[in-house]
Amino acid sequence: MPYANILVTKQDGYAIVQFNRPDVLNALNIKLMEELVDALEILDKDDEVRAIILTGNEKAFAAGADIKEMADATAIDMLIRDQFARWDRIRKIKKPLIAAVSGFTLGGGCELAMTCDIIIASETAKFGQPEINIGVMPGAGGTQRLTRAVGKYKAMEMVLTGKMISAEEAVRWGLVNKVVPIEYFLEEAKALAKEIASKPPVAVRLAKEAVLKAFDTTIEGGLEFERRNFYLLFASDDQKEGMKAFTEKRKAEWKGK
Repeated sequence: MPYANILVTKQDGYAIVQFNRPDVLNALNIKLMEELVDALEILDKDDEVRAIILTGNEKAFAAGADIKEMADATAIDMLIRDQFARWDRIRKIKKPLIAAVSGFTLGGGCELAMTCDIIIASETAKFGQPEINIGVMPGAGGTQRLTRAVGKYKAMEMVLTGKMISAEEAVRWGLVNKVVPIEYFLEEAKALAKEIASKPPVAVRLAKEAVLKAFDTTIEGGLEFERRNFYLLFASDDQKEGMKAFTEKRKAEWKGK
């Protein structure tokens, strides 16, 4: 379906969702988030799509939330609006999400990138949670995901000062997977998406679930979940095909079943 604030394309087994509000550095307003969630949920059910890239443009992935929509809101307005419910729906997307970021990746933009499973950054990317500078704090997971990614002390510094960090700092701190020249950041993400799309879809889905489980359970609970998913894959056609192809020294043909 046509969207006003995002562009959606499909190719080579993966999809690209591009934010399309360049005049405001891809600020995440309510309409954009509605369209994003709608598109992601449709793509999540599309058997032709096995990985999804989220991206903006060279100048900005997303420079944060649209402050004009919140400036005059009351606490009850925000409670009724329940805008973060959309973020919970993004967290439930089963297919791998890859953020291809460049330029400003701030506030909600940084939080959205961290909602993804993998982050590829251009060397111009700038990450930050500057909400403290306008009298609030991160509300879409910034205090939680950032802390899990970079640790208490660096997260505390970023959240309490609102300072930005460079792409090189982000990769050193463990916030992003890889930093590449600006002309290659989207191509790098595409190559990664294509590689993931070539893997058995059911195994990819269950493996993603297992990795994410590490963030909300004990090691014992996580190991139990991992084993259950591992055993479950022996009910799939792809497991039979993968192991048979390995023993026969040929390329496997995945069915996604």
